[in-house]
Amino acid sequence: MSTETAPAAERAAAPSPAAWAEARSRVYAVGLAAALPVTARPIAEADGLTLAEPLTTRTDLPAFPTSSVDGWAVRGAGPWRVVGRVLAGGTPPPLTEDGTTVEIATGAMVPRGGTAVLRVEESDRTPEGLVTGTPRATPEWREPGEEAYAGEELLPAGTPVDPAVIGLAASCGYDTLPVRRAPRAALLVFGDELLTAGPPGAGRVRDALGPALPAWLRRYGCEVGPSDVVGPVADTLPAHVAALRTALADADVVCTTGGTMHGPVDHLHPALADLGADYVVNTVAVRPGFPMLMARLTGPDGRARFVAGLPGNPQSAIVALVSLVAPLLAGLQGRAMPVLPHATLAEPVSGRGDYTHLALVRLDRAAGTAHPVRHVGSAMLRGLAGADGFAVIGPGTTGEQGSRVPVVPLPLLPGERAS
Repeated sequence: MSTETAPAAERAAAPSPAAWAEARSRVYAVGLAAALPVTARPIAEADGLTLAEPLTTRTDLPAFPTSSVDGWAVRGAGPWRVVGRVLAGGTPPPLTEDGTTVEIATGAMVPRGGTAVLRVEESDRTPEGLVTGTPRATPEWREPGEEAYAGEELLPAGTPVDPAVIGLAASCGYDTLPVRRAPRAALLVFGDELLTAGPPGAGRVRDALGPALPAWLRRYGCEVGPSDVVGPVADTLPAHVAALRTALADADVVCTTGGTMHGPVDHLHPALADLGADYVVNTVAVRPGFPMLMARLTGPDGRARFVAGLPGNPQSAIVALVSLVAPLLAGLQGRAMPVLPHATLAEPVSGRGDYTHLALVRLDRAAGTAHPVRHVGSAMLRGLAGADGFAVIGPGTTGEQGSRVPVVPLPLLPGERAS
């Protein structure tokens, strides 16, 4: 057992909340230690995955001198006698005599022996068919290695693959890329009081997390299928143990909703103890969402599996998602620990005493400001629907208007970059 974890049976009763920043670092470290296997994927299928090795050039870029304009590749002083034509994709014979030229297209290989490229719009033809004009002083071709030299590292391992990376890899001649496979995630929804269809009423509430969390997880790069979402799971210990055991057989990360406290029908902690789990984090000093947890087990294949216990209140569950699940998934994918951007508070935000406060905000990216939103109770989702992320108000502080604070962004689609 590592020094970072303790058996679920030992620590469930009286956990000591981890500081929010420490909890993020801890789950990232265990995720990185359990980074997912490497696989080769066709470049067109690699979007949203993560480079497992540095992307290096296989040749100089460009690999040969290429004309940057339409015109004439000339040798020596003019006028020049036309001896041929070279188009993109062809290999021209060398120019061996001064006073000769070949017509050349943009992107075509400049023939060996060429001393300049004359733009077509700056050229003329004599009645005898000779080409005249004055080439510009700056060469009108791209030199080999102008963008990169053969073997040069263009991107490090851990880089998320997006369309720009795919295009760069293709330009280097790659057909496949070594990437970390996507994390497989499952979701178990706990709570007999939950409805899965129709409006709430008669003491029962509609499950909002079962439909929503898989979409959030996909935005973090996870694979989540319809059969990976199970619930509501019956409020009994045997049902919780069976559901967890089944989900952990295939998933790298199992998220659960509800049951993270120690009430009469909160069976998550006893279920984790029954399965032999170790806690990575058991409660976090953050509001909302403090009864979140992350536990680790060893699967039948010897690989680590993780259970992320998210509180049942919807906004608290998303706080747990961005606090614990996001850094864990970054580690599993071999990515760097997410660096939080900063924004200036447009309005004051209260602190939460000794706890970190994650306050929902809407970002004005042009102005670099964060604006608190309304309807932010832990059971509410209205504020979340209009927010871009959470402003981080540190323990023992308040967010004064005009102060610069970190912001935890809500996840984007795989490969998408924030503006």
